[in-house]
Amino acid sequence: MMTSVFLAVALYALWSSVFTLGKLALETSPPLFLTGFRMVFAALLVLPYLWIKNRSSFSFSSKNLLAILLMSIFSIYLTNICEYWGLQYLSSTKACFIYSLSPFFSAVFSYIHFKERLTIKKIIGIGIGILSCIPVLYIQSGQENLFHFIGIVSWPELAIIGATLFSVYGWILLRMLVKNQAMAPSLVNALSMLIGGTMAFIHSYFVENWDPTPVTRTDFLPFLGSVSLITLVSNIICYNLYGLLLRKFTATLLSFLGLLSPIFSSIYAWIFYHTPPSPLLLGSTLLIAGGLWMVYSAELKQGYILSKTPSN
Repeated sequence: MMTSVFLAVALYALWSSVFTLGKLALETSPPLFLTGFRMVFAALLVLPYLWIKNRSSFSFSSKNLLAILLMSIFSIYLTNICEYWGLQYLSSTKACFIYSLSPFFSAVFSYIHFKERLTIKKIIGIGIGILSCIPVLYIQSGQENLFHFIGIVSWPELAIIGATLFSVYGWILLRMLVKNQAMAPSLVNALSMLIGGTMAFIHSYFVENWDPTPVTRTDFLPFLGSVSLITLVSNIICYNLYGLLLRKFTATLLSFLGLLSPIFSSIYAWIFYHTPPSPLLLGSTLLIAGGLWMVYSAELKQGYILSKTPSN
């Protein structure tokens, strides 16, 4: 169990770096092209390897195909275009912190799809986490104020909130596919990345300036370097590690562990952009840690967290 918890924390330590890398990539590419290139590039790396390793695993039912298509739309296409558009105007740390809303959506979807009961203790824990995010919405940059929506919320913040919602629903779909080991998570991820990335490419062609691509010749090498790092960390390591951990933990708990990501994101922003961590953000993260323990202990008591990985 402790090894699995360590892997879950390491997962978010790696995943939170993607927000900083994404900011770097957006300096050379518009969001739709970045999404399409990154996803198709990752899929073309992973699918041949899976085909050589286990060709028989490419056989699956029409029901699985529908789930893969939905995951391509929600987890890949909608998640990333919303995330990258919002990330253009938000700090990587703030975008990462808004993703901390994911346990709320995950708990609702898990209740709908898996009938996972929401106990009072779990609701209080999630409530502490959600309320801890509100003060961070007051931290706004100059660019963000140009896209004001209502109250303390801006359009870029709404885009990241939407990305969080779509991402969590995609992970719920993934859990449905891998829970009983019906499909390998690496194959599900690779197929959804190929389909979702192709959708983003088509969208990019009609709304972004291709001359001959949206990335200039002078920016192409920095763009390729950023995308390669994002692909390695997120698409190859994190996506597949998350799929494996879904066999050990619930989507709700894994999403709540993601509330630790702003700490790592603050460190990366400090290193790359020389932006010191916000005391408000760090204080909110400490409150989140208390809610995290409440959710963890509730799910442990309910038996949703397995003491060992299911046997084949």
